[in-house]
Amino acid sequence: MVKWAETMLWKGIHPIVEASTATYEKGISVTKKAMRAIEKRLERDSELPKWDILIKPIVAF
Repeated sequence: MVKWAETMLWKGIHPIVEASTATYEKGISVTKKAMRAIEKRLERDSELPKWDILIKPIVAF
């Protein structure tokens, strides 16, 4: 799946794709404050807001 995702293009740019090997404990969730910070980076589609989301990257300089 990772190799397939690496072949995608958006505006002529390939994504940086990494597989996560982390194990997450069941029942743990982000705080409301952390989720607000995440939500600022999400642009939801008006017709499919739950499923069609554009994630704006964090720009590093």
